[in-house]
Amino acid sequence: MASIFTQIINEEIPGYKIYEDDYVCAFLDINPIKKGHVLVVPKVEVDQFFDIEEKMFDHMMHRVRYIAQVMRAQLKCERVCVFIEGFGIPHAHVHLVPANTPGDFDKSNVYKASTEELEEVQRLLQS
Repeated sequence: MASIFTQIINEEIPGYKIYEDDYVCAFLDINPIKKGHVLVVPKVEVDQFFDIEEKMFDHMMHRVRYIAQVMRAQLKCERVCVFIEGFGIPHAHVHLVPANTPGDFDKSNVYKASTEELEEVQRLLQS
């Protein structure tokens, strides 16, 4: 069965996409650490991050950098923190979290984002 990320990429389930090209897709985390938390995923379903094919890996990390720059400008945050986890969803992904203080990057702050919040941030990051 396709991962939840593949289902979002294929628009089989709703998602708040902010960027997409032939190789990667970026969308908002519906359970963010901080408002504007973004996930960047390869369109090819790969379980472990370091198993991503090298050219795809390079492209993905260039897009991570680009999206982080957009986030910093549009969300007016001091930094965009990055983390990669190896468990949870068997589809490699990079988390981008806007932050102004170290506390903004505290993973215990996860909450359920409202539709209104997600739509607002999606509009900001797509512009």
